[in-house]
Amino acid sequence: MTTIDHRPDAVTSAIADVADDAGRALTGVVGWVTTADHKRVGRAFIVSSLMMGIAALVVGVLLGVERIDANNTVLRADSIDQLFSLHRVGVSFLVVLPLLLGLSLAVAPLQVGSRSATFPRAAALGFWAWLSGSVMVVVAYVGNGGPGGGDAKMVDLFLMGLAMALIGVLATAGSLVVTVLTSRAPGMRLDRTPMVAWSALVGGVALVLTLPVLVGDLILLSVDHHYARVAFGGNKDILTWMGWALGTPATLVLVIPALGMVADILITASGRRHPMRGGLLFGIGVAATAALGAVMQKPNLLPWSGSSGSDRIKNLLPYAFFNLLPILGVVVTIGLGVLALKAGKPRFSAALVFGLLGGLSILAGVLASALTPILDLQLVGTTYEEGVFVMIAYGAVLAGLGGVAHWGPKLWGRKIADKQLAPLALLGALGVDLAAIPLMVAGFQGQPAMAAGGYDYKLSPQLLNVLGAIGEAAVLATVLFFGLLALRSFTKGEAAGDDPWDGQTLEWATSSPPPADNFADLAMVSSATPLLDLKPARSDA
Repeated sequence: MTTIDHRPDAVTSAIADVADDAGRALTGVVGWVTTADHKRVGRAFIVSSLMMGIAALVVGVLLGVERIDANNTVLRADSIDQLFSLHRVGVSFLVVLPLLLGLSLAVAPLQVGSRSATFPRAAALGFWAWLSGSVMVVVAYVGNGGPGGGDAKMVDLFLMGLAMALIGVLATAGSLVVTVLTSRAPGMRLDRTPMVAWSALVGGVALVLTLPVLVGDLILLSVDHHYARVAFGGNKDILTWMGWALGTPATLVLVIPALGMVADILITASGRRHPMRGGLLFGIGVAATAALGAVMQKPNLLPWSGSSGSDRIKNLLPYAFFNLLPILGVVVTIGLGVLALKAGKPRFSAALVFGLLGGLSILAGVLASALTPILDLQLVGTTYEEGVFVMIAYGAVLAGLGGVAHWGPKLWGRKIADKQLAPLALLGALGVDLAAIPLMVAGFQGQPAMAAGGYDYKLSPQLLNVLGAIGEAAVLATVLFFGLLALRSFTKGEAAGDDPWDGQTLEWATSSPPPADNFADLAMVSSATPLLDLKPARSDA
């Protein structure tokens, strides 16, 4: 007899199943970490940015409460300045930019009929560089770093982390630009490029023009802070030198992909070919001229009173070129997108509500930004600038959530709970208005930007700041509950089908979720709406 007892077959089978499950889980983790599939990388950007968004909005709520009454502080006095900069930096580079870039990376190669993103490993490396840099930025703030921080090593970590995150974004943006330029399906000329892919191309080029300037600033600030601290004012003046990247027109550069997403959602919902599609291409392209104003690293102010007619013309020309021209692009894009709804018979969806309200918020923000550089209004350095930023950035977040609701069924293969999602869009739009408009009104009263005290004016500061705090909380609730609902729907929801929205472009021609190489066969394109061409004839054809 042997002294070793053999396990029963059932136990042996259970152990084998556990080992198989563990092996599959490990394989899945390794697959995600090492993936170069643009759809997986894009989804990783989306999920990470939403998690960062919840944290940034929590900070926004705390700052809104702090502003209500400076005598009843909920935050440490020496942390308020850093939290204001964390909110602005976090919303810009840890939320809006990766959310829109990730969605563009997941969708744009499908739209142009490519089997993969060009330089896919560069795009994947871009995500990991962005994520690593973002974690460094957060750790730096927690360790009393960031602009105005008291720990020198943590300030250095902030500068290096933000530079790394931006370099990662540049790698991913470069991959997108090259994909749209070189990997389009046969017959897909640039003027036939779908809106998300076009905005990814235009926005990617704008980022490639803009972000290296900011990275250069961060490198100079890092060297100066680590050694002499005499050229740029040390940690106290970091925001002074990089502040141009946290306001308009630089903020508009970040949200260009949102314009394409909104336009595409509206066109698809209309069920018709857009009658003025060239105007949409023009509008998104003109909006990208914001990059020219951003790289100047200073606002183009407009002095008006007390100057002669010729001086006014000389001041008006650069003001119009660097401020009004990008605004024209946004007006044309959103206006023609709404025209598509009017021309067709819109199909209601939560994605449509998110996209439309997000686009209108961006439009309102960029229109309001035209007033900031007018010196006679004395709005520079007030909460009016913050209100403009909030309106544009939070509007882009709403548009990005609309994009996730619209293309999520394609990427995850399951439907999102539409009826439960639509009220969140209304809550989010209300939150954006409450978070931004009171700040703009307070700005006209002279309330200083990024400050939690030291102001008093005729209108009730408490009322305006209470409304602002409520707005921040509403936007936070929108993002949080959207994430939870999306998580449940995309993991356990009903199968979406290949074409849940009756789409017009190539991404809806493949399976949901798409295979690793996107398409079984190479598409031949003869118009801007290749999938619509294959469907039964319509009255608008």
